[in-house]
Amino acid sequence: MAASERGEVEVAYVDEAGFVQAQPNRSAWTPVGERHMIYARRGRRLNVVGALLSSGDLFTVKRWETMTAVLFAAFLGLLVQHVGKPWVVILDNASVHKAKAIQPMLKLLAQRGLKLYFLPPYSPELNRIEKLWHKMKYTWMAFKARDAKTLEADVDQILTGFGTDYTLSFC
Repeated sequence: MAASERGEVEVAYVDEAGFVQAQPNRSAWTPVGERHMIYARRGRRLNVVGALLSSGDLFTVKRWETMTAVLFAAFLGLLVQHVGKPWVVILDNASVHKAKAIQPMLKLLAQRGLKLYFLPPYSPELNRIEKLWHKMKYTWMAFKARDAKTLEADVDQILTGFGTDYTLSFC
């Protein structure tokens, strides 16, 4: 981490999150005799793969399709262009992160300064970007039903406002 603090190496906390038109279940207070309800639209899932960088930046890509190993490798290819210096990616052990199909691409990225650090199994609390996904879903996004266009706009608003309108603290 000292190399990161000196700016010699970028650390990227990487993970994917899915956003759906029907909000995740939450606790709520409702007047006695009334039901707490929200219309649950079913629809496509907006998947976001992101990197929370030690420099404070957030780099993301949104897709209206399932995350695959090939899409993950393509994300890392875009990220290496964004970072521009040696970097360490901290990530979980998802199958898309370790697939045989992307091993040649990962070797090429290693030649450009990439080092992968896989977290121990079942330890999402060690990946800082997990806090971002939780804040987005349970705090920053209003509890309401959305159509696909509104969902994407709401996710975009938070992602583009990250660091100014939306901030995290790890203290």
